[in-house]
Amino acid sequence: MSGGCQCGRLRYVAEIDGDDAYLCHCRMCQRATGGVSIAFRNVPKAAVTWEHEPDRYRSSPLAQRGFCSACGTPLTFEYDEGQNLDLTVGSFDDPGRFKPTSHFGKESWHEAWLDTSTLPAKRSDEHQALVDKWMNSVGKLPD
Repeated sequence: MSGGCQCGRLRYVAEIDGDDAYLCHCRMCQRATGGVSIAFRNVPKAAVTWEHEPDRYRSSPLAQRGFCSACGTPLTFEYDEGQNLDLTVGSFDDPGRFKPTSHFGKESWHEAWLDTSTLPAKRSDEHQALVDKWMNSVGKLPD
């Protein structure tokens, strides 16, 4: 499966076996992404080929995170020791394949955000003011 950052500067191909993924709710992931959790797919490091290596920053004494310094997309979480890394599910070109099978960092999860399926929902293309902004700016809606 292929993936990459929002601006396209960093691209990867990963050999994926299965569709399982997990949500991490730990405070470090919350701070690193600005979200209440992040979806990850754990893979062997050897199963990932990068066109260009991601930028990395040391997020703790034990690990680093890969990201694009041009657009800010979070791409990986990698312990210093070990053969695996986590790829962000949202960075895959087809993230819909993955299904969450577990949670990590339960001590920091926000229960109100775990099941939001009953909340009102709207498609982006149903928000006319946003559609107008995109059409006036670039003549089409984003992918």
